[in-house]
Amino acid sequence: MRRKLVLRSIAIVFLAWTSTSELQAQRGGPAGPPPAPRAAAAIDVTGTWVPLITEDWRHRMVTSRKGDYESVPLTAEGRRVADTWDPAKDQAAGEQCRGYGAPGVMRLPGRIRVSWDNDNTLKVETEAGTQTRLFHFGNAQPPAGAPAFQGHSVASWDETVGPRGRPTSGTLKVVTNRLRPGYIRKNGVPYSANAVVTEWYDRITSPNGDNWLIVTNEVVDPQYLGQPFLTSAHFKKLPDGAPFSPEACSAR
Repeated sequence: MRRKLVLRSIAIVFLAWTSTSELQAQRGGPAGPPPAPRAAAAIDVTGTWVPLITEDWRHRMVTSRKGDYESVPLTAEGRRVADTWDPAKDQAAGEQCRGYGAPGVMRLPGRIRVSWDNDNTLKVETEAGTQTRLFHFGNAQPPAGAPAFQGHSVASWDETVGPRGRPTSGTLKVVTNRLRPGYIRKNGVPYSANAVVTEWYDRITSPNGDNWLIVTNEVVDPQYLGQPFLTSAHFKKLPDGAPFSPEACSAR
């Protein structure tokens, strides 16, 4: 008899909880967990993309000469460090990837390939330097061990909502820290371990149907930069199955 009463009580509580949940859902209240970032993507950034290099061509297509840090707001300490650049010494020390870290790799020539590593993580592979970047959504903790050239990246979707409450556009925002010191430009223009990189990824479609990815990059580094350093890069989406040929890092 007691068991029947307990079961009946559980059933009543369950029905009451179910009714309350349904009522909350009808009223716009919580109706279960939110969709995973992959399902909730504000824009589709996946695919293979080729850069269109129309600005800073001489800094991006070739390695600038030593001491050429035009347009980079370096501090006095930043200029001093940049003037000590020695690519032969970097190569001999196995440090040839110093110019391929998160602060500068997206502006190097070469395709990028974007895919979902899992429902909560975007993966960006670069031909330049054979680098892999992981953009973690949510509260992913930095990996154990020493900082890396690609650092630890936390991503989020920023949406613009229209008058009826529906998203009208979206942006992928990525914040990267825990960086191994390296170069903003391959000719030794430095960033420190305390640098923070914020990126905004916007996708647009041109009148002829081409899809473009606009990547706006901000590097903040009080040690070597007198103010935030802003740049942008433009990528055109290639057809599925487009070739992708990673290349090793080079100090020159």
